[in-house]
Amino acid sequence: MSMNKKKWLIGVGGIGVEYAKVLKFLEIDFLAIGRGIESAKKFEEATGKQVISGGLASFLATCPKIPDAVIVAVDIESLYETAVDLLNYGVKKILLEKPGGCFPEQIFKLSELAKQKDATVLLGYNRRFYSSVLKAREIIAQDGGVVSFNFEFTEWAHSIEKLPRSKAVLENWLIANSSHVIDTAFFIGGLPEKLSAFYGGNLTWHPRSSVFAGAGISKKGAFFSYHANWKAPGRWGIEVSTEKHRLYFKPMESLQIQDLGSVAINPVELDNALDTQFKPGFFLQTKAFLNNNYTDFCDIEEQKQVLESCYIPMSGYHIEKH
Repeated sequence: MSMNKKKWLIGVGGIGVEYAKVLKFLEIDFLAIGRGIESAKKFEEATGKQVISGGLASFLATCPKIPDAVIVAVDIESLYETAVDLLNYGVKKILLEKPGGCFPEQIFKLSELAKQKDATVLLGYNRRFYSSVLKAREIIAQDGGVVSFNFEFTEWAHSIEKLPRSKAVLENWLIANSSHVIDTAFFIGGLPEKLSAFYGGNLTWHPRSSVFAGAGISKKGAFFSYHANWKAPGRWGIEVSTEKHRLYFKPMESLQIQDLGSVAINPVELDNALDTQFKPGFFLQTKAFLNNNYTDFCDIEEQKQVLESCYIPMSGYHIEKH
């Protein structure tokens, strides 16, 4: 097998399979690098693509040529270490699965390392590329911009506590999982210029908080509010108001619209063929990454800033040494 291919896919679990589907459709030649034998076997069966097993460190020891782009689809616990190894090896362009690390301090360190290495590290928040989000942004632009928005990121604690997740991931669940909807809301409505955040309660697996509420003004001048209660029923959702419409993302893959002067809420027709053929958002996200079109991405520096200004004050997390 040639080691001089210009693109690498690190991680051959379920998410790795989804990326591989897009890469194969785009006829991108790539190396698939995995760790476990079982996951490699499943990946090969699902994609027809051979896997280099044994993990990234073992592969790098063979001194392969530096690729021009790498997609990292490993588990959350391994994101930081994998990205650090790639940056230290000389890789300059990485699409790193969200949220970029287990702990806030890992994201801080990764931001600094990327800066030192003059490398681009982008976070794979694929909901930014949903057909529902693309259509909503089109409507918002036509209406003259966002006036206000609200969102909910309630998590089902009774289900999460049974998941085979590490203590580190569970204790940082707002970053590890809830950031999917929070990132999308702020991507549409603008990052906070001012934020008043409140949290309380606790769970055995998430001791710092379980109920969240807050409000503020975004950098786009939009007023916003949010709420989540991980001990009560609920679901993810975003509502965005312009001067002409209210847009509903419930679920986030779909879009509904309410016209000014009407109480009727109607579905918006979406051109969602790509979100049906591939994991939603993955095709356009991967294509934009490969084409160096970074406009709609959250890079590692922005993720660091959002941690400081949003995720940490919203959750009660703090920087710890590990």
